[in-house]
Amino acid sequence: MSKVDERVWAGIDVLLGDYARLMPEDQVLVAYTPESRESAAWIATALRMRGMEACLLGMRPRPLKDETFAERLDAALPHPERLRGKLILITVERDSMSHMQIIRDALMRYDLDKWLVVRIINASQEFFIKALNVKSGTLSEINSGLLDRFMKARELRVKTPSGTDLRIGLDSDRYRWISNRGVWRPGSFLILPAGEVATFPSTVDGVLVADGAFNVNAMTPVDARLAKNPIRIRIKDGQAVDHECNSPEVSRLVEAVFAQPHSRRVGEVGFGTNGGLGDFIPMNSHLNERQPGVHLGFGQHNQSIHVMDYFSPIHMDLISPGGHVWVDDDPVPLDLLKLTPSQLPHPRLVFNEDIDGNCCGLTGEDELRELCPLPVREKAVPRTQQAG
Repeated sequence: MSKVDERVWAGIDVLLGDYARLMPEDQVLVAYTPESRESAAWIATALRMRGMEACLLGMRPRPLKDETFAERLDAALPHPERLRGKLILITVERDSMSHMQIIRDALMRYDLDKWLVVRIINASQEFFIKALNVKSGTLSEINSGLLDRFMKARELRVKTPSGTDLRIGLDSDRYRWISNRGVWRPGSFLILPAGEVATFPSTVDGVLVADGAFNVNAMTPVDARLAKNPIRIRIKDGQAVDHECNSPEVSRLVEAVFAQPHSRRVGEVGFGTNGGLGDFIPMNSHLNERQPGVHLGFGQHNQSIHVMDYFSPIHMDLISPGGHVWVDDDPVPLDLLKLTPSQLPHPRLVFNEDIDGNCCGLTGEDELRELCPLPVREKAVPRTQQAG
């Protein structure tokens, strides 16, 4: 193994000790896709340095189509009666999050408090260096403070230095909030990278200037950073009316996205809460989406199909970093770059993760491929069991 940045090892220590709550008596299984083999090897090496051995399980190059994974996973899992501690299953993938239901079915043999699943997407050196600098308890406390303000509000006014100026209507009685905070609960999957609160806006009007990055559920070679080529979108009645960008390739990507069904609709308003991420990265990544600031998700929404009955094959988050939020008539805004932990308990009637289905894989819509040769990643709708 080539020399590894010391910050990678520090991040893995936080992953194992804080997010995965690893104890010496636990058993660890690491499942990985081929492009994430190196990341899985780092985790296995870190475990070995702790005197523990991980069971390694490879996924096929096209993980969403791996017909043998269920059988191989079943064979790799320890018998429940042989577990002294808990079972920790870490999945390591770069562009996908695969086999959600297969994993759930396989874990039915265990009591809910005897397993912990960590699902890593965008596995890379950047993930371990950037995503784990803020511990899960702190993220949970930051999210708690934001949710306490936002869930009581009827309207938010959001402005950023780059020119974003949005009026966002909220209806927390109808549209659920989602809190990605990296905190494990029995029976749930822990999705990393963490650090976001989000909901469906009842209304959105104004201008979004995305000068941070994009994160789209499609494979793309386009540099996701937008500081040099911001995307300016005018929004009326919750729909993108028009868009501008100086980059031809980014413009083509946006046009390909907006050509999909319901893709001009704002299906999500989110606020990144992970202040340890540093600079935006070129990768089309959830790491960028967790950056402190505001982002709007165009296309597929984050609600139950019983609440919002439209479906779009595409979801594109456009991120505007920093900025201020005025909550209803409060004249003192929140500074999104200076979020602090709150001592308030995390609300119970909030969904704790934003992905609990197969996501972001290598299959997709032919139409989008033809417009912009990028296979679509499916945007999963959160499970109704995730509140807590």
